Amino acid sequence: MTFDELFATIEARKGADPDTSWTAKLLAKGPEKCAEKFGEEAIEAIIEAVKDDKSALTSEAADVIYHLFVMLAARDVALADVVAVLEQRQGMSGLVEKASRT
Repeated sequence: MTFDELFATIEARKGADPDTSWTAKLLAKGPEKCAEKFGEEAIEAIIEAVKDDKSALTSEAADVIYHLFVMLAARDVALADVVAVLEQRQGMSGLVEKASRT
């Protein structure tokens, strides 16, 4: 599954029955709950990275990506828009890019 396919699936769940879809259930709770869940998953990934458990980190990383996409969908942020920002930054030093934000 590509990121585009995953994001499309999440978008399609916006109108689904929350009793039949975890994604629909998250989205029905609103953007704030989606953001909270993303934060929880990010913390779990950090813990596994610190523990140096590659298998658990891999699993948590998948959860982080999924919940990031749900959070974006909850706020109607298109994956293509995020990709466009990354493409603009490509080839630019991270230090230069970060300095340009201030």
